[in-house]
Amino acid sequence: MVLNKSIRWRGFDPVTAEHCHIIATERDTRMRGAIITPTYGLFYRIKLDEAGQTRTLKLDRTDGKTLELFADGAGNWSDDRAEPLSALHGCIDIDIWPTPLTNSLPVWRSQWTLDMPQRFAMAWIDGDDMSVRRNEQIYTKLDATHFRFQSADFERVLEIDADGLVLAYPGLFERTI
Repeated sequence: MVLNKSIRWRGFDPVTAEHCHIIATERDTRMRGAIITPTYGLFYRIKLDEAGQTRTLKLDRTDGKTLELFADGAGNWSDDRAEPLSALHGCIDIDIWPTPLTNSLPVWRSQWTLDMPQRFAMAWIDGDDMSVRRNEQIYTKLDATHFRFQSADFERVLEIDADGLVLAYPGLFERTI
């Protein structure tokens, strides 16, 4: 995938605004973005390797809270002190709340067959409290522009563009540019 694109999303619950820029080459993918929520601002930087696997993540909030994670691409994670995060073992992708950007990571990285669900172990990051935990998610490609997303008792059908980026995430986000 080769991409050099800016995207903006509006969030509905809570009301948020996000601007993200993605630069993807055959060597790696780098994403930088800023999210404004009612209670904080969040800056993120994500780097994927050539196989589309998350290698580094850095979150900085406007109140000074930070989170930095490193992955080896084989499902092993550590924090900024090089301490292993065994609870994330086996997670390849990340999912950051509150952004729809990270829903693209498994979409980009995987081979898809219509109506065949795929399970992913995600390193789920809650920007509200800067916590990290393992989260099991299921994605199912429904057609060229729609994926069913499931996690526990939550389900939505996501609309994506030709680059695999979310256009509409019903009830939570919509793309503005």
